[in-house]
Amino acid sequence: MSKPPSGNPRARITARPLSVLLGGVFAEAYAKQGFASRELVTRWGEIAGEEIAAHSEPLKMQWPRPVEGQPQEPATLILRVEGPMALEIQHSSDVILQRVNRFFGWSAVGKLALRQAPLSRPVPRREIKPPAPAAVAKVAETLTGVEDEALRDALARLGAALSPPIKRN
Repeated sequence: MSKPPSGNPRARITARPLSVLLGGVFAEAYAKQGFASRELVTRWGEIAGEEIAAHSEPLKMQWPRPVEGQPQEPATLILRVEGPMALEIQHSSDVILQRVNRFFGWSAVGKLALRQAPLSRPVPRREIKPPAPAAVAKVAETLTGVEDEALRDALARLGAALSPPIKRN
């Protein structure tokens, strides 16, 4: 939060979005990897297409050293690609280059380099199924000593979730 102006104790204190506060930190980290802006990484699915983005992610851009008196050479975009899809992505490299350069608005990238490795995306959470109502009722029968109804229901659900499933013959 920003501080009120000195001399006016009643001035409003306004909160700034976290993205504004941390924007410079992330911009510096992306710049070290050769990215002029973070949008290539954060919007990779829109730029490359969902099919390609599902199996690849941009690692960095390598820019060749400028030669005095010569125009700047295009960069090499280094992609991390899941092993089995590397060949498919390599065959799609012309399409990827066109899409990336269209995003930048100029021929910023001249070639792709692929690095086979697992992608760094978060592991999807496992869906937790609620316990069977019969199991909850069975555990609830053992909790007659608990007077608070909400606590008894919560303990019954917890007990049913922790107990092994009921085997039916």
